[in-house]
Amino acid sequence: MLQDLDPMAPADFDFIIGDWRVLHERLNSRLNGCTEWTRFEGLTSTRKILGGWGNIEDNLLHLPHDQGGPYRAAAMRSFDAATGLWAIWWLDGRSPHTLDVPVRGAFEQGVGQFYADDQLDGRPIRVRFTWSIGADGHPLWQQAFSPDAGATWETNWRMQFIRIAA
Repeated sequence: MLQDLDPMAPADFDFIIGDWRVLHERLNSRLNGCTEWTRFEGLTSTRKILGGWGNIEDNLLHLPHDQGGPYRAAAMRSFDAATGLWAIWWLDGRSPHTLDVPVRGAFEQGVGQFYADDQLDGRPIRVRFTWSIGADGHPLWQQAFSPDAGATWETNWRMQFIRIAA
């Protein structure tokens, strides 16, 4: 494994490097008034790439069998020094040749906000990822969709990360 990290590389995502147990809460249906959530666990491992200018996250999601069952996915993040923005791509192992539209954004005062325009069931939506550190010190991630260009948001997925001891 290459260990040569660029000392100028951003440290924004350093908090998530390592191995984690993940507590997922996922809204059962999106942008239709659903209030029922499914809770499940997963595992993730994140390491730096591109000399520290990016990272890759390998995921195992233990989705309940009645909702499709366990699957694997990967997140890839890279930083553009010219714009000061991160881009995040998601690759779902159930569709291994399709990368999701990347969200782009930055951290401000310890909170990362990342946005993209996408579609859900043929309708245009705005996507938001939010990264933060909870009061208990655990990393938190949330995904929200907006059907009205960001005027209102529905959070549809939350994850809390608990570090696995080495």
